[in-house]
Amino acid sequence: VQLAESGGGSVQAGGSLRLSCALSGYPHRSAYMAWFRQAPDNEREGVAIMHTDGRTAYAESVKGRFTIYHNSAKDTVYLQTTLYLQMISLKPEDTAMYYCAVDPRPRAIERVVSTREGRLDWYHWGHGIQVNVSS
Repeated sequence: VQLAESGGGSVQAGGSLRLSCALSGYPHRSAYMAWFRQAPDNEREGVAIMHTDGRTAYAESVKGRFTIYHNSAKDTVYLQTTLYLQMISLKPEDTAMYYCAVDPRPRAIERVVSTREGRLDWYHWGHGIQVNVSS
């Protein structure tokens, strides 16, 4: 399984970025997919999560500003998709390394973005991509 992230960079406060995470080699038809972020000296936190059935959940700090979605290939045996995180109205406190994660195992999606539960227990992780927001 490979997760290839792209789209990070530096923007001014109020700007926008879209992160991408291309999933390949995944041997299942469905998935929980999420974006996490980690700033220096902070714990990794859940930002947004979705299931391939369409359910989504967001951390309170990003609600209304971030959107998670995916675009999957059609007519494939297993899931082939690209996960996105559209970020608008960015703030300096959004500065962090962002990671995508994928896992087939069931989980309570609201708890992933609101508690410390299961923040590290994901089968597959991207390498991380830096987002810098300047004031």
